Amino acid sequence: MRPVPLSVLDRSRTRTGETEAETLRATVELARQVEELGYQRFWVSEHHSVPGVVGSAPTVLAAAVAARTEKIRVGTGGVMLPNHQPLVVAEQFGVLESLYPGRIDMGLGRSVGFTNGVRRALGVEKDAADDFATQVRSLLGYLTGDADNQVHARPGEGLRIPPFILAVGEGAAIAASLGLPVVLAARSDSAALVSQYREAFQPSAWAAEPYVILAVTAAVADSTEAARQLLLPEAWASAYSRTRGVFPPLQPSVPDDMTAREREFFDNALRGQIYGTPDEVDDALGELVDRTGADEILITTNTYDRAALLASYAALAKLTG
Repeated sequence: MRPVPLSVLDRSRTRTGETEAETLRATVELARQVEELGYQRFWVSEHHSVPGVVGSAPTVLAAAVAARTEKIRVGTGGVMLPNHQPLVVAEQFGVLESLYPGRIDMGLGRSVGFTNGVRRALGVEKDAADDFATQVRSLLGYLTGDADNQVHARPGEGLRIPPFILAVGEGAAIAASLGLPVVLAARSDSAALVSQYREAFQPSAWAAEPYVILAVTAAVADSTEAARQLLLPEAWASAYSRTRGVFPPLQPSVPDDMTAREREFFDNALRGQIYGTPDEVDDALGELVDRTGADEILITTNTYDRAALLASYAALAKLTG
């Protein structure tokens, strides 16, 4: 595998028998551990009213992570901008950057709440994401001081906080037009999306050149089957949510008696994920990096066994030195 920076995105997934407070503390501890392994960034996510996921306040959690680490970059993957006012987001990141200068990343996504009830509670409509590009421009304007002559982000204005766009399809085009780094989920058409983004990229004050981070689910173990086993709890949670409408905590094992519909969703959840021995994963990631020209890999793996997850992250870190 060609050496590229490796980073981690943790969604604060709960485990069976674990309290939500324990889950959040485990996220902070994981950040400290992957920092010791040499990872480039540690990002946290935003989900609202989703059972099994407690990462609902990413800037608050990022502050806790930054306080327990020393050099790893800390950020969000991401703040869902349609759920918030750009001024408030600029101020929150201004506080983070002021407290932990040179270590904060501002990852921005365009999703809104998954249900009508959540959207009502957040005070947004389903079409709020349609104005994402305008919202990003407004947010960046508060950081540069160009947004409003009468309203200023304090702190925030004048700070260089690197922005990243979490993109699916149209989002990559927005990132290119604004001259911002992009985060893309690794999939079969990743090479084409990366190529389109690079060709359309317009240099900006934030980035002179395109920069691509590929988000990948990857697991490493002593054997191919052991690595596959690490991915099964999350695959089952995905199948469960698709058939029951509830995203459950991760469980140590998966049922043997899945229905045909559950099995279909379960198998689909495993497609495209990378797992195996160190050599197998090295080959797979190397092919992906070579095919897409990715500048960085963001690992987003979830499993029940935290010790096994950390061992997988340690093995991945060795692949790039």
